[in-house]
Amino acid sequence: MFDFRNIPPVVKNLLIINGLFFFATILLQNQGINLSDYFGLHYWKSDAFRPHQLVTYMFMHGGFTHILFNMFALWMFGKVLEQVWGPKRFLIFYMVTGIGAGVVQLLVAYFRLMPLMAELPQEDINTILTEGYDLLQSGKNWVGVGGDINILINGTTIGASGAVFGILLAFGMLFPNTELMLLFPPIPIKAKWFVIGYGAIELYSGFSNNPNDNVAHFAHLGGMLFGFILIKYWKKDRGHFY
Repeated sequence: MFDFRNIPPVVKNLLIINGLFFFATILLQNQGINLSDYFGLHYWKSDAFRPHQLVTYMFMHGGFTHILFNMFALWMFGKVLEQVWGPKRFLIFYMVTGIGAGVVQLLVAYFRLMPLMAELPQEDINTILTEGYDLLQSGKNWVGVGGDINILINGTTIGASGAVFGILLAFGMLFPNTELMLLFPPIPIKAKWFVIGYGAIELYSGFSNNPNDNVAHFAHLGGMLFGFILIKYWKKDRGHFY
């Protein structure tokens, strides 16, 4: 039985905060207020970009399934890591991987934009910069290269998935031979192979180069990358816990 009282403090508070943001998003959406405009992560050339979004985007989710899977993974794997590391180290890991995932997402958008923007005259690019965000908010977009550029510049990244993938990576590194049970198909698999396989899928999906894909694959990989670097640093510098 799920016992909320036995969840370690950082994981418990992260679950609560994500839940509050999710319900606030639903309630305010009915009032015509879209919290993703303020708290979701936007590309730095977008009029909607604000620096705080590198933190707040982690607490925003696009639907019940989105938040359910992220929070389930946070509870399932995060509580183990917090019990091993302690609250402070786990919180540092969660925030670093989440922010790192956002940074990687922005960098990948930059490198994808460069060749696309070279195909359009500056006049069209200026139009996208000034009118593109409102066009997306109305549910419309340009066709072709202009539309792809608009999504990259004015699209919104939300979700705790980057930090969650960092947690998955950490679990696989710390407990590589722990057996997990897959849902589809229902077979056991060691944590290390689960993490490697998931990472490979995300890498392939990321390089499929589809700007209209609503999944931030490189943000997921960014969370894993920053998690790997942080764990290696902690292992190397054993004399300093934080």
